[in-house]
Amino acid sequence: MKIAIDPFMHRHLSLEELPSKVKELGYDWIEMSPRGDFLEWFKAPRVFPDRIKSFKKALRDADVGIASLLPMYRWASNDETERQAAVKHWKRAIEIAVEMEIDTMNSEFGRGPHPDKGSCYCCHTGSMIEACEDAWWRSMDELVPIFEREGINLHVEPHPEDWCETLQPALDIIRTVNSKRVKFLYCAPHTFYFGDDTKAMLRESADVLAHVHVGDTFNHKASSGLRYILNPPGTNARVHQHLNIGQGEVPWDDFFGTLHEIGFDGIMTACVFAWEDKADHSGTFMRAEMQRYIDKFWK
Repeated sequence: MKIAIDPFMHRHLSLEELPSKVKELGYDWIEMSPRGDFLEWFKAPRVFPDRIKSFKKALRDADVGIASLLPMYRWASNDETERQAAVKHWKRAIEIAVEMEIDTMNSEFGRGPHPDKGSCYCCHTGSMIEACEDAWWRSMDELVPIFEREGINLHVEPHPEDWCETLQPALDIIRTVNSKRVKFLYCAPHTFYFGDDTKAMLRESADVLAHVHVGDTFNHKASSGLRYILNPPGTNARVHQHLNIGQGEVPWDDFFGTLHEIGFDGIMTACVFAWEDKADHSGTFMRAEMQRYIDKFWK
């Protein structure tokens, strides 16, 4: 098992400073999420040979590896120009993964077209969901052969407000891709969008599960739907958190215990974004808590 951290709360550090900070926090692995000087959100990678060279040196010097590279591009946009740009950026990101000897990438199903283009987008409009899914499949038709040729794994997660934001159909979609390189990422902060039975959901995903994000969240459906009060009533807004373990309502004994039961041996990433003012404390706390549960269940 690779225990990694998403260092988004430390993105103010340079690429060269990042590996030593990650090591200081107790991690040997990074899940490299978007940042302006590497894989920028939705835009072409800001990567060139000297940058790769200096980053690789910093990783070697700190004895830290990249467990996974996380691009975020609009590969599910039904605006074909936007989708084609996303696929182009994905192809370059795959080249970067190969150059850096990274064997895994992960991402989200995607939210569809950029709202600035004037398209009305909501997860529950039905026709937009169909258009986004069709666009995603077109992108996968181009990208899956490249992942397979290059020996790169792709781990995909549903996200609140994506065209696919629930456990099902996400699992069956991934199974339908039918590639040993394409697997499922279970994000614990999205637990209550998936369902209410953590044990059952992890068991259901066991055959395609390769990656988990660890962070806590509150059950937005609790207290008769009044855990969060949103106005105007009936809004389609999506709320969740990425908190430290114990600050929300994810049943962690069920989570870690079931991962052990199903033989999970993939990537486990501390994925907390809520405490930029105490990012170091959050990082070290999460590393210790994950290890405590690993020791409890994996012995």
